[in-house]
This record gives sequence, C-alpha cells and structure tokens, in this order.
Amino acid sequence: MPTSKIERLMNLVICLLSTRQFLTAEKIRESVAGYADSASDEAFSRMFERDKNELRDLGVPLETGQASRFSTVEGYRINRNAYELPDIDLDQEESAAVAVAVQLWESPELTSAAQGALLKLRAAGVQVDPDSAATPITAVPARTRGSEPALGKLLAAVDAGRAVHFPHRGALNEPYTERTVEPWGVVTAHGRWYLVGHDVDRGAVRTFRLSRIGDDVTEFGPSGVVHKPADVDLRDIVDRVTGSGEVTGTATVWVAEGRAQELRRLATTAEEKRVNERSGTVLRIPIHSRDWIARLVAGHGADALVLDPPELRHDVLTKLKDAAGEGVTS
Repeated sequence: MPTSKIERLMNLVICLLSTRQFLTAEKIRESVAGYADSASDEAFSRMFERDKNELRDLGVPLETGQASRFSTVEGYRINRNAYELPDIDLDQEESAAVAVAVQLWESPELTSAAQGALLKLRAAGVQVDPDSAATPITAVPARTRGSEPALGKLLAAVDAGRAVHFPHRGALNEPYTERTVEPWGVVTAHGRWYLVGHDVDRGAVRTFRLSRIGDDVTEFGPSGVVHKPADVDLRDIVDRVTGSGEVTGTATVWVAEGRAQELRRLATTAEEKRVNERSGTVLRIPIHSRDWIARLVAGHGADALVLDPPELRHDVLTKLKDAAGEGVTS
C-alpha cells in the first residue's frame, strides 16, 4: 500500500529529528518510508523538494549543511532546540484542573480527544495528577461528565464558529421544536450543561439545557462566522437563568395553602396570611436572579403573589400578560 503524504512527512520529520549529522537526500531516500515509492530519481527529487518546502511552510526548522567533512554534498537535519516547544509550566492547581477536565470529558465521543491531550501533556513532561488531594477542586457530579449526546457536536460547532440546527423541547413531556442558534459556548451549572448563544428565530440571547436538546445537531453555514461577543459573560448568563448567582435581595411572596412547593423549598416562612379570601403563607425568598425568580413565581399563576419588591411584581405581571397574549402594558 502506498504511503500517504502525511505519513511520509511524519517519517521525514522523525528521521531528521533523530540525527545530529546532516543526512544526504540519498540517505533520506533509503531511510524514510514513502520515498521508495518514487518511480525515478527525478520523481524522488521533485517529491523531496515539495516535502522540504511544505515542512518549512509549516514552521519546521529544516537546516542544510555539509554531510561530512570529506564531502561537499549537502545534507539535511532539523534543529531540535528550535523545533521543540518550550517547557509547559503548570502549577498544582492547573495540573489538577487538567485532570478534572479529562474526567469531565468522559463521554464516548470525547474520551479519545481528552485522553490524547492528556497523553501529549504527559509526553511533554507535565505531571497531571488526578489524585492530587492538596488541590481544592470541586468534585464533578457524574451527570456533568459529558454524558449529553449533543455535547460533542455543539462544542465542535463552537470551535468551528458555525451556526447549528437542533431539536429542543422545554420539558421532557413536550414535543421537540426545531431551533436555529449561533452557539457561543457551553457552561455547566449545578450538574447540568447549558448551551448559550443567539437564538436566530427569536433574535435574542438564549440558554438551552443540553438534556433537552435532541441528538440531531447539525452545523450549517460558513466556518469562523459565529463568535461570542467580547462583552458577553457566559457564566453570568447561565447564573441569571438558573438563579445560581449571588444573592441580590429578598422577595416577599404569598403562596396559597398547599401550593407552590417549589417556592416553599427555597424560602423561609414569615407569617400566615389570607389574600382574596384564600389561606396561605408569606415567604421570604433570596433573590439570586430576578428574572429566574419572576419566571418561577409566574409559573404558579394565581397561587403565588409577589408582595415585594415592586420591580419583581412588575416582572411577574409582565410575564403573565405575555403568556396571556396581552403584551406589556406598563
């Protein structure tokens, strides 16, 4: 079977890296797999010239010099000091972070790439100790370890800077709808993966939980077109959507008796109170994200009523009116 061009170039690099003396073209022809396929001396010369130019274009420091003190024939070698990358100096936390990242990418699609990267780091002399007990790295929940089937495809699209189509559903019991998104990145929060990007159909920034994205993720359009805006913080967006940011205030919310258990779990009880002739409880709920808590309260309809702050009450009313098709009126 003929040797591929890539394989021949790799063989040439390995050969020229393994010697300190300059090797003649004839010696290289005898030693490097792939050149024996040349049909003639001229064919070999043309192939070798192309390979040398290609290596130089790739930045490989190919040197020429006298093959021996007794000959004027030109030889070739690679300057190892110029070719090798400088030492990679990771501190203990960085090394442990690399190890955690490898754990994180344990999906079948990503295992090969992650292990390959780890192997290269170790080959470069970098100590990557996944059992480093002295480094405070948070344990990675099992479900964050890249188990979402769409993860690999979405990361590939982000790397390529391309838009994607994918099926998505708001809840597990809802049907899929097609979404068109310019993906900016994937963030994990509280054991879940979230895609952040520009929803083309809605003309707005949106987050999508990966567990609700179907497997059929398709890239489209030219590469290098989609980029995360410089002023966008993906983590901040996900924190606001999931309500996991810093506490910025307290919401006072009345909930009907026996209702809104999700709100009750987040809150402390202030008092029992009747509203519109219904018995209920006044709750104090820490606000991590006003938008998130507004969506949460609005989801309970008439069973939950914001008493304070007024801004949150306005947000909830806006969402309820939007859901009713009335739009924003104040």
